[in-house]
Amino acid sequence: MSLLGNIIWIIFGGFFASLGYLIGGLIFCFTIIGIPFGLQSMKLGIAIFAPFGKESRPNPDSDNPLRLLFSILWLLTFGWSTALVHLIFGVVLCITIIGIPFGLQHFKLIPISLLPFNFDLVETRK
Repeated sequence: MSLLGNIIWIIFGGFFASLGYLIGGLIFCFTIIGIPFGLQSMKLGIAIFAPFGKESRPNPDSDNPLRLLFSILWLLTFGWSTALVHLIFGVVLCITIIGIPFGLQHFKLIPISLLPFNFDLVETRK
């Protein structure tokens, strides 16, 4: 079922959303200071490409002081806007019965888009 969900997700906007995060990550990586943020943006692009069959989990080393500093910087600059976009799309998609699975995927992407240094999207255990 997750394969079908991912195919529909990619066709109806997941590819372009993923491409946007990947291009943004490449632009971040042009500067030395932006490399950590660019890598997290690329991680988001890969996570957004096919979110069905995955779940958001905290990183084991998320209490690292450098990760905390980067998380605060990300949250103040980009994190709140990306999380807000996922929240809005999630609410809009959950209005219709057909859109509920896709809205739930947007809700699942909120923590990883808000604090990508502290969360990862990993395959769901069966």
